[in-house]
Amino acid sequence: MTDVKYIAIADDHAMFRKTLAILINLFPDYKVLFDAPNGKDFISRLDRKQLPDIALLDIHMPVMDGYDTAAWLHNNHSQIKILVLSTMEDETSIIKMLRNGAKGYVLKDADPHELKYSFDEVLSHEYFYNDPGKELSNTGLNQSSPGTIFQLTQPETEYLKYTATEMSSKEIAGMMNISMRSAETIRDSLYQKLGLNTRISMALFAIENNLV
Repeated sequence: MTDVKYIAIADDHAMFRKTLAILINLFPDYKVLFDAPNGKDFISRLDRKQLPDIALLDIHMPVMDGYDTAAWLHNNHSQIKILVLSTMEDETSIIKMLRNGAKGYVLKDADPHELKYSFDEVLSHEYFYNDPGKELSNTGLNQSSPGTIFQLTQPETEYLKYTATEMSSKEIAGMMNISMRSAETIRDSLYQKLGLNTRISMALFAIENNLV
């Protein structure tokens, strides 16, 4: 018998979430339990007898936004994997969602293959790294990269911690008492060692490895 995985959606745009639900129901082994226009309605519809495996959460919603919804789920049903739905790569908003318990993010204009891949990855490997052009292992590292968390220098580890905050690159450099050029050098070294190419993925890596 097929092991069906269940998805629940929270997004305040009715046409988008209804269309998304139809699409997901076409994926083999996935089924949408319900969709909701905001976090409060989403939470009210949860049934302990059949919880979703994955929660797809929009960030900006009325009544109860994605930040509060993610935090509530993380505190009350941590087994539910949270993926952020975003219309743009808004680093600050996505990083805040990651700190509230999200395991990755998917852009709303992602193609169906990428959406299904995000489901497979977050269920198999706990986190989904959305780095364009990268094939990532379950640790978030590029498989061809020898770099690990244990091989990072002290400045690299410190910079990595700050990526999971809402500080700008200039503010991170200020906190570390270094120039912007030095901060950029550290950032580029981390990209190479970790096989990542966005700040959001570095923030996710820092959270995954309990550096935050």
